[in-house]
Amino acid sequence: MWPAIIMLAKMISAKRPGWAFWGGTFAIFGLFARTFHAGIDHLAFQLVREENVDLATKVIANSYGSFHIFKTFNLAIMLGWIVLAIGAYRAATLKIYQCVALALMASLPLGVLKGSTPFSFIATLGLCVALLPLGIKVLREDPKPSTIVIFGWIILSIALIGFFYFFGQAG
Repeated sequence: MWPAIIMLAKMISAKRPGWAFWGGTFAIFGLFARTFHAGIDHLAFQLVREENVDLATKVIANSYGSFHIFKTFNLAIMLGWIVLAIGAYRAATLKIYQCVALALMASLPLGVLKGSTPFSFIATLGLCVALLPLGIKVLREDPKPSTIVIFGWIILSIALIGFFYFFGQAG
């Protein structure tokens, strides 16, 4: 998703560079933090699978309040979506409903082992409402890549996924 945020920030920066820079930077910090949290979630689930629920619960509970660098970005993570949405509105990059939908991402639960709630679904759906039309618009604009380039990227992507999967399983 980071390429979409960078593209949106680039589009906003034509008219509102400050809003684009800070909103894009904070939102991308948030994406990296969510990746970190997903890694801890993965560890917790693997502990259950490899050991047992009691051990996994104990390990995660004992380390839940531990410091990690992404805690320092918590406020920025939430504000990034709002700043990006305001910038998109002020630069007329997105329609008002898309800006509101983008700002909904600020309400997505943040942290390790946060369960899915109905509002999590709404916040994530808001991101889709905000960015999917923009993505389609960007893909339809010139210059368009040739069919050979598109198929080349598809083949290269499939080959890389296979390569990474193979070597990831070897370890």
